[in-house]
Amino acid sequence: MSDLALSIPEARTARPRSAARVLRTVQTVCIFIIALVIVSPLLLLVVASLKDDRFQILADMGSFRAFWVSNPTLSNYAEVGHLSGQLAFGRYLINSLIILVTTVCSGLVVNSMAGFVLAWGSLRGRAVILSVVIALYVIPQESIIMPLVIMVSRAGMSDTFAVQIVPWVASPLYIFLFYQFFTQLPKELLEAAEMDGASFFRAYRSIFLPLSLPALATVSILMGIETWNQYLWPILVTQTDYARPIAVAIATFFGQDSIYWDRAMAASVLMMIPILGLYLVFQRWFVSSFIGSAVKG
Repeated sequence: MSDLALSIPEARTARPRSAARVLRTVQTVCIFIIALVIVSPLLLLVVASLKDDRFQILADMGSFRAFWVSNPTLSNYAEVGHLSGQLAFGRYLINSLIILVTTVCSGLVVNSMAGFVLAWGSLRGRAVILSVVIALYVIPQESIIMPLVIMVSRAGMSDTFAVQIVPWVASPLYIFLFYQFFTQLPKELLEAAEMDGASFFRAYRSIFLPLSLPALATVSILMGIETWNQYLWPILVTQTDYARPIAVAIATFFGQDSIYWDRAMAASVLMMIPILGLYLVFQRWFVSSFIGSAVKG
């Protein structure tokens, strides 16, 4: 009798444990499937870049053979280095790096200063300006791109590095991100700095900017991705290979007569490496910024 009395509560507690174990298993399987779906295009890209037959790449598409290579080779990466005769692929890569570094560094300075002024500056009509900044963000970039092309052409900026950097340094989105971050910091920091005789700009440079590492990391990664993936704008404002970025160079593999899938895959892998490096450098602050935003939200 006593054994039966003890077994009943054990059976009752075993059922929830069993149900929880099944639920965890289902969750793990679902997460694994979602991760597999997300990673599969990247895996396919890397595997295809190691195949030396572009026709075989097309033949393998749609089957599991697309994710397997029997004789991997780096010949596609070697051929990519000899693109277009006069300018090697490395030149496009350097062009993209120049545009990326200059745009991101300039953007961090300009957008953070604008966000700081909107947050704590004694600017008249600050609320109206902030509303205009937010309104500008919702306007599609494609709707103003043609007038912008005419403007930079009249200014003599076509086919230069400057035409791919200057128009995209200031961004309503990044100004608003910095504005939001600075408004979350205590205003007493600014008042204490002013009591010590520091100017408004010095308070920004010495106190608020060092505290905004999560915002700087977030804007760096978002701005870097946006700049690195620019395709339409360089096509419209550049006519030669002098300042064209790597995204435009990949398009040269898709000709009217033939498509070089093998080289395009290798070039795409090379194109990913710098932006992945940027993410790894700022990963710590980038993740903490998103987690902080989610908790506060």
